[in-house]
Amino acid sequence: MKCFRVMSIIIFSSMFLLSCASDVPNKSKSLSANEHNIIGIDISKHQGEINFEKVKAAGISYIFIRATDGITYQDPNFNKNFASAQAAGITVGAYHFYETNDDPADQLKNFTTTVTLKTGDLPPVIDIEKLHKHDDVKLTANLQNFLDGLEKHYGVKPIIYTGLNFSNKHLTGFGNYPLWIAEYERKKLTLPNGWDKWTFWQWSQTHRISGIDVDVDADRFNGDKASFLNLLIK
Repeated sequence: MKCFRVMSIIIFSSMFLLSCASDVPNKSKSLSANEHNIIGIDISKHQGEINFEKVKAAGISYIFIRATDGITYQDPNFNKNFASAQAAGITVGAYHFYETNDDPADQLKNFTTTVTLKTGDLPPVIDIEKLHKHDDVKLTANLQNFLDGLEKHYGVKPIIYTGLNFSNKHLTGFGNYPLWIAEYERKKLTLPNGWDKWTFWQWSQTHRISGIDVDVDADRFNGDKASFLNLLIK
């Protein structure tokens, strides 16, 4: 009986330790979604088939969806993702990956003929994070033309998505646009030169949520619900 009690204690202790270990957060994982008030994700074809009802139930308030890249590419999942996310009651937005070696007018045409935005949607986004060789000569003028075209077409100021280093080198003159900044594994982000505030913060590239079988980018909005609603297209 005494041996049985000892063995029982050992087994119980082992089970308790294993249970506790499973509750210890994995520091290599991204932060939990519930640590942010208004969180969203951004997706493309790389996320595959998505159950948007489960995504909504997981606490996702908005989704940025890749629409186009350069002058000819359209994401094959864009229309399906956009419509399905809307049907699930998630606020949607669309973004264009800007190629600095492509004509800005042709890139604008590619995006505007692919994407229709309406009242209640997020403003259009330009994702600019890569510079092709020697493209910095006309970068500022070309980018401004693209942004002006987006604003004229959709009637709202576009959002700029970028990284800290790229922005400090090439985008210091665009601080009057809403900023969506990519900075990971940080408790507090660093604003790039030219901006005095951020609007969205992409804080993880390895977030996992119900409804998506692979890693996804996670984003945080800088403000309350009223501020978020005020950002949307009127």
